[in-house]
Amino acid sequence: MIIVIHENHDWIPPFEEAFKLLDLNYEFWYLPKIDLNLNNTPPEAVFYNRMSASSHSRNHRFEPELAVGILEWLERHKRIVVNGSRALDLEISKIRQYQELEKYGINTPSTYATIRKNRILEGANEIGYPLITKHNRAGKGLGVFKFPTIKSLRDYVNGNEFQESPDGINLIQKFIDAPTNTIIRLEFIDSKFLYAVEVDTSDGFELCPSDKCHVESNCPTGIVNKFKILKGFNLKNISAYESFLFNNDIGIAGIEIIIDELGKVWTYDVNTNTNYNPQAEREADISAPLKIAEYLNSLGNTNNASIQSESLFA
Repeated sequence: MIIVIHENHDWIPPFEEAFKLLDLNYEFWYLPKIDLNLNNTPPEAVFYNRMSASSHSRNHRFEPELAVGILEWLERHKRIVVNGSRALDLEISKIRQYQELEKYGINTPSTYATIRKNRILEGANEIGYPLITKHNRAGKGLGVFKFPTIKSLRDYVNGNEFQESPDGINLIQKFIDAPTNTIIRLEFIDSKFLYAVEVDTSDGFELCPSDKCHVESNCPTGIVNKFKILKGFNLKNISAYESFLFNNDIGIAGIEIIIDELGKVWTYDVNTNTNYNPQAEREADISAPLKIAEYLNSLGNTNNASIQSESLFA
């Protein structure tokens, strides 16, 4: 049995298709409709946590807190959990991500964090311009803006368009100047590198690769696909990323990097709830959802009973 814990129906179809293709036994636990009785014993299954830091954008502000409790309940009962409580801890906090990445010699941009709106400009003076602002808890690139000057940042902070981070922690970060308007997303399954995808950031930073994200953000998917899988991509310290993931109990992740004009690699986001662009995968003849289904199946006996239920607790 595979049980997927999630809060967004729109991101589920590629995984359900893969489960059906392999004739696996699976269920989906939809967090907005789940209550947890701590006295109950969880079923024997392989659990895959897909809780997202962007849940607040779908009016699911408190689902991450519930998910932590469910994951710790599963871990207390020694269930197999892919992307457990430690993974979620990093998913919802870029501050914690950056500090953990640095332990493995992975470079992260200079960052200033504050819960005080009136300290953002002070933090910007320490970081220097140009810079970007972002939320400590976010996803899909929400809340990420570039500011070339103090005036542009001051106007934003004092204006009506200022966006508060859902956890109240605002980040000011050094802008990394790259020779092209692209970033690279490294995809990992079983804490091992799978492929790299180049993402065009010309139109902004909302970079969720799912087709549904494009619909939600009005991205022009019918014109140019922003995602391209890079065949033969090589990063000399890829083992550091794999160690970071393995030692933090993260089996599945997408890690975003940017390479500056001098060729130095900077890592700025770890997504433990990762989605995949189907057009890019078709062109490269690879399917990450299918690889994930195979990986989850390898962790337990999940064959021979293709069923689906919404939740044991709904």
